[in-house]
Amino acid sequence: MLISKINEVYLQLKVDDDLERELTDYFTFEVPGAKYMPHYRKKLWDGKIRLFSPHNGRIYVGLLPYIKEFCSRNSIEYIIEEGVENERNIDREGVRKFAESLRPKARGKSIEFRDYQIDAIFHAIRTNRCLLLSPTASGKSLIIYTLVRYYHLMNLKTLILVPTTSLVEQMYSDFIDYGWKDEHIHRVYAGHDKGSKKPVVISTWQSLYKLHRPYFAQYGCIIGDEAHLFKAKSLTDIMARSADCKYRFGLTGTLDGTQTHRLVLEGLFGKVTQVTTTKELMDDETLAKLDIDCVVLKHTDEECKRIRKYTYAEELNYIVSHTKRNKFIENLCKTIKGNTLVLFQLVDKHGVLLYNEINKLNKKVFFVYGGTTTETREKIRGIVENEKDSLIIASYGTFSTGINIRNINNIVFASPSKSKIRVLQSIGRGLRKMENKSSVRLFDIADNASYKSRQNFTYRHFTERLNIYKGENFNYKISRVNI
Repeated sequence: MLISKINEVYLQLKVDDDLERELTDYFTFEVPGAKYMPHYRKKLWDGKIRLFSPHNGRIYVGLLPYIKEFCSRNSIEYIIEEGVENERNIDREGVRKFAESLRPKARGKSIEFRDYQIDAIFHAIRTNRCLLLSPTASGKSLIIYTLVRYYHLMNLKTLILVPTTSLVEQMYSDFIDYGWKDEHIHRVYAGHDKGSKKPVVISTWQSLYKLHRPYFAQYGCIIGDEAHLFKAKSLTDIMARSADCKYRFGLTGTLDGTQTHRLVLEGLFGKVTQVTTTKELMDDETLAKLDIDCVVLKHTDEECKRIRKYTYAEELNYIVSHTKRNKFIENLCKTIKGNTLVLFQLVDKHGVLLYNEINKLNKKVFFVYGGTTTETREKIRGIVENEKDSLIIASYGTFSTGINIRNINNIVFASPSKSKIRVLQSIGRGLRKMENKSSVRLFDIADNASYKSRQNFTYRHFTERLNIYKGENFNYKISRVNI
């Protein structure tokens, strides 16, 4: 096998026909949940993803470690052309001194770099490309800022891609807090100019995905924050159009646990490296302690019998419109102390109902969903930081990923979910420590509407969330309430 580099996106593998077929099979994977997707149902797609193209021999650069593993397993000799592997020989101590020379600040105080942050920065600079797995509140934005400053010294322009406008503003605010000036940072989302001579551009991927290769040629470094969302075709297209960008880094707190998800991300960015874990950060008291109260609401036998043949969508509609269930959530919000984030899934069918009832409580109550402007979200975030007993009723889509609110004491899962990414990202909203806050409570509201041996859909989702808690070594307890 001859392995050569086409550009910073693709390698080319030259092999004979038999080996070509083996490679195709080795890098072909079934996509979880494909059978529910329209293209599969219309028989326009077989539900598989192929990471090696036998037509032109192309495969993502970031999958080189897997290619070498394939060759080793099958006793295949391979030659790697010069320029394919180009890790840098640098000194960790030098990286540490550079990072500390930046003297970043937060809320007026100097920040001390943690060892795992220095390790992550050192690894990124040494390898030129990687996927850093680092949980919420582990200081990802500081890692990104340090990398940006490093490549700025190399006279390279950096593009930082984030999934939401709120995260554009949050990243911008973090950089300003750390000590950089507005003259260095350009923000891009709806209504903002996409062109800028500033050395750093922070943008939502939605604002750029229609642009062509010449636009991306200006960037010498690309950083994807919340990189678990980069499996979307629009995002992979952006990475592919940045064909000459040598330095590319993805950061995320969570992967969804599927092999296809991980391999696509590693192909685009590079090999996954675990920076630290949520449990490690809790154990050394960097993060707030997490207590999970799982509350299983038992529905009546009559209701269980009635919904046993419901589809998932019908069951979800039944649950979110259940008067007693919503009253239970309202009473819970009334009794728990501190700032509370209530997360829901369906805006009109659930979020509005919850807000209308909870807004009657003697507390400050805010409602956030996809239609809430970025400016309003930022104002709410700022207000809650200074409150002691407020409520945010928010959709998962707006507040489960990346939003930094340190002053959250309670989180309520008002809608069911089985997504590992959504669950862990949502929990991360409350894990940041601050003065007078050392713990956070999660209330996981589940529904047992099982009939005889048949478990209802959302109760099965609850058991999957329990598996996530067990896998992360989180402490949880289960209580049951008849409704």
